[in-house]
Amino acid sequence: MLEIERKFLVTTEAFKQEAIKKTRIVQGFLNTHPERTVRVRIKGDQGFLTVKGISNKAGTTRTEWETAISVADAEALLELCEPGIIDKTRYEVKAGVHIFEVDVFSGENEGLIVAEVELKSEDESFQKPEWLGKEVTGELKYYNSQLSLNPFKNWK
Repeated sequence: MLEIERKFLVTTEAFKQEAIKKTRIVQGFLNTHPERTVRVRIKGDQGFLTVKGISNKAGTTRTEWETAISVADAEALLELCEPGIIDKTRYEVKAGVHIFEVDVFSGENEGLIVAEVELKSEDESFQKPEWLGKEVTGELKYYNSQLSLNPFKNWK
């Protein structure tokens, strides 16, 4: 399955008033190689195992495979992950026909807020909310796998 998404920085917390859903996510990586990341995630009361391939040149499209696993299995796999667990709260915000996933990071990545929108094609147009800032699609340092290795707090 192909994942097509664009990623942006967020300029204000106004999105919180527009959110239709809020979920805590804890995730780690069994493999952070940019050509194939393997992620373990607990999202709310569900566990997931996800494999992502390398992004295209624009950074918008890559292969993604995901399967649900039990929370107990996800907790056990998190123990095997590389150092650098990601902890964030995801807000889902409807804008036109799309849903933006806005991640407010905690812990080592506190202060970083990133929004993503999934698209059906790379050139699909979408409504941009007022709080959407600079586009960072394809910038590796904003990938969660890279944030686990080089957290936001170390960027300054």
